[in-house]
Amino acid sequence: MADPLSLLRQYNINKRDIIERDGQIIFGEFSWPKNVKTNYLKYGSDKKDAREYYTLECLLYLLKNVKLQHPVYVRQCVADDVPAVNRPDRKGLLAYLYGETTTCPSIDKSAPLEIPTQVKRPADGETAGSEGIAAKKARFEDTQVQKVREQLAARWDVNKKEATVNMDNIKSLSETMSVEKIAAIKAKRLANKRTTIKRTDNEDAMATDLRAILDFDVDSTKDIISRERQWRTRTTILQSTGKIFAKNIFAILQGIKAREEGRNRPMQQNTIKMPEPARINKPQPQLTQYNRYDQERFNRQKEETEGFKIDTMGTYHGMSLKSVTEGSQAQRKAQMTPQMGRPKELLPTNQARQVAPTPQKRVSRTPIIIIPSANTSLITMYNVRDILQDLKYVSTDEKKRAGCSRDNEVLLQRKKQNMTVPYRVIDNPQKLTAQDWQRVVAVFVMGPAWQFKGWPWDGNPVEIFSKISAFHLRFSELKLDANVGKWSVTLLNLSQNKRHLDRAVLMTFWETLDKYMAKYKPDLRY
Repeated sequence: MADPLSLLRQYNINKRDIIERDGQIIFGEFSWPKNVKTNYLKYGSDKKDAREYYTLECLLYLLKNVKLQHPVYVRQCVADDVPAVNRPDRKGLLAYLYGETTTCPSIDKSAPLEIPTQVKRPADGETAGSEGIAAKKARFEDTQVQKVREQLAARWDVNKKEATVNMDNIKSLSETMSVEKIAAIKAKRLANKRTTIKRTDNEDAMATDLRAILDFDVDSTKDIISRERQWRTRTTILQSTGKIFAKNIFAILQGIKAREEGRNRPMQQNTIKMPEPARINKPQPQLTQYNRYDQERFNRQKEETEGFKIDTMGTYHGMSLKSVTEGSQAQRKAQMTPQMGRPKELLPTNQARQVAPTPQKRVSRTPIIIIPSANTSLITMYNVRDILQDLKYVSTDEKKRAGCSRDNEVLLQRKKQNMTVPYRVIDNPQKLTAQDWQRVVAVFVMGPAWQFKGWPWDGNPVEIFSKISAFHLRFSELKLDANVGKWSVTLLNLSQNKRHLDRAVLMTFWETLDKYMAKYKPDLRY
């Protein structure tokens, strides 16, 4: 769609005539009012809520008086009541209008543009001086107008003929019809009158000029359209001045990619290798086959041994001389005490069952948070769920007055994205085992060093805070503890009266903890 600034530049470069007539500026077949706004911003009005644009008349006046010095040009604009172009805009604007540059930073591509009015071209016999400006109207064929006029004229002729009646030809009904026939016609007329709708003749209204009615409708439409301004087009709707694709969209895509990689991260230190079942060698089949119908022979052989433990069904086939001389007793001892280099897979069945390892206990991946056990602390076992899970501070005294009981440990359920992550909170670290200390991710510090008595790393706070993420919950109106100021501790400053600020402060705890766990405890759930 053509805009006044582009057409002004095109006509000025090509040295084409620009016509000004009746408050309109005409570019060939398009025209705009003189005071129409272009999309060229004034100097110092680049703010979104206070943008001002030069009018078409102002820019055209500058081109006509471009040879004047700027002070003289400004005085002439004041005399002719035309807005003047500011001095900072003059150089860049003239370079654009004369074709020295293809664009300019002051051109607002998202500015609303007014729709031009199409100008009626003069007929062949008319001169350029008598060219009239006609708004674009709805076109009606002359044949249609002539047809309507002929219909109106035909109706008028019929009515006129009916009106001219020869009085000499009028006769009385009684002379031409009988009384019975007249009565029948009256009855029939009354019957038709009751069942029909009264007809209204609009011949007089239709006698008005049809073209005058159509012209009035077009003029009303033109008045409405002249007050409209086009705000968006299919080109400007795709342009954005506040968003940068590389900066905004790529950041969103990188965040999604990082989240997906975090979900698909392989679990480390969580796979427990179950022991393979012991392999058992099948015993070699004996040469003497078992026979269920020859049980007496077996019983008789046992009686013949007279109580001595002699295996009458044994064989020396495939055995060495040493094994034969040592006897079956040495074989049993060798079976009961396997050699050091013999793998477990070759143990007999009864021994394999005895040495089979028991399945190991599943390793927990739930993070542990330690809080102070003193009632003077701002965070205790009474209000830890309100502070860390609901992100709102509630004092310990309020929870006690409400009748809440104290738990030995609390399992928090943190909602993160579309999933829930558990966190174990305790205030007695003496119960933790060496394996549990690997899952401790955060500790809330009061200030005194005796809080870490009996802890690993010799209870040294500096070394503890290098292994575990430390936090200190305090009121911003109170004085900071001297020890906390020296330690590497994240401060969570709450207000004593402004509870609506709690959520933003406590979210800092989770953000810091997530970064710590992603770097040092990636095997735990977070």
